[in-house]
Amino acid sequence: MPSVNSSRRLRSYIALGAPATRCPCDGTESALRVEYGFTPRWYHQRLGIDFSERWHRDPLYRHESLLRMRAELDRAFPGMMTGSGPVPLTAGLDGVHGALLMAMVFGVTLEYYPDNWPAARHEYLTPEAIVKLEPPDLMNTPVFVQLFEQMDVIELSFGRIEGYLNWQGVLNTAYRLRGPEILADMLLYPEMAHHLFQVIAETMIAGMRLVYIRQEETGVVVRHATVSNCLVNMVSPELYREQLLPWDQHIAAAFPAFGIHNCAWNVDPYIEDYAAVRSLGYIDMGIMSDLARAKQLCPDARRAVMYTPTDLANKSHEELRADIRRIARELAPCDIVMADIDAEVPDSRVSEFDGIVRDILGHSTTNVESSPTI
Repeated sequence: MPSVNSSRRLRSYIALGAPATRCPCDGTESALRVEYGFTPRWYHQRLGIDFSERWHRDPLYRHESLLRMRAELDRAFPGMMTGSGPVPLTAGLDGVHGALLMAMVFGVTLEYYPDNWPAARHEYLTPEAIVKLEPPDLMNTPVFVQLFEQMDVIELSFGRIEGYLNWQGVLNTAYRLRGPEILADMLLYPEMAHHLFQVIAETMIAGMRLVYIRQEETGVVVRHATVSNCLVNMVSPELYREQLLPWDQHIAAAFPAFGIHNCAWNVDPYIEDYAAVRSLGYIDMGIMSDLARAKQLCPDARRAVMYTPTDLANKSHEELRADIRRIARELAPCDIVMADIDAEVPDSRVSEFDGIVRDILGHSTTNVESSPTI
């Protein structure tokens, strides 16, 4: 039987054509697990797949593209584990509207592209609009109406509604609703910022519950929440602790398992606060972080390093090996999140990276956590 701690662990999850999110661990994770993710441009240039609005709204069209993407990954990287998703591969919720579902809920207009994830238009709320803002009736918002229509089609065609939407985090969504002014609001008008964060957090919880109930009707059980703190490095640790941590804790309290995406930034200023969050099952960070300290403070969570595509493309073989050895020595068991691999990165470099990881795993006597020689 899995322990309470192990049952709440999450791991990195990058479905085909989708931005990164998290999913539950299943016990098969290696001590040094790599999650590879490729940008829409990577697929567009190779296969001509169009990631415009239809890809996000038409699950059958999306499924056709997923089959082609899977075949191309298998051809380019035989024997490598590339791209998460259901097996057999079905249309699901992965990647729908990229990372902007929550922004759409509040009326933000998206711009779609044939070779990229959607972007939010700069339609920022005024202070007067923020004060009046309330959690929307989700089932009467256009995006949820269409999303549930999609889920009906998915159930009819495939039986199960698989996949994970990207719900983002309170600051990420607040930034899309208010723009950079939200950072000044936190200092000058904290009560207004508090109200906006509260509305977003409550809407996130309500949205997850609605989608999870619909998925469970088809036999797919989702019980976790994750938040994306991609902008956390733009606020001080004190400001995070005072104004944002309470909402991360609030969301965490609503679900049995919880993960925090810190992005590729230095996690050191925030890791103590993250570690105190109830039911923390996942935490990621940039490689410049104090990895050993993160492991010490978060022993029960699945940990991960966000390895940047710039480092993948530009570092020498020796530098890649040194990075991976350090990750293995100081953070494992953990994930390496190798996301956003673009079309300019040669396949040979991706295979080289994977070979280094396999070599380091192969030189471990039991696992990379306990081997002092890695």
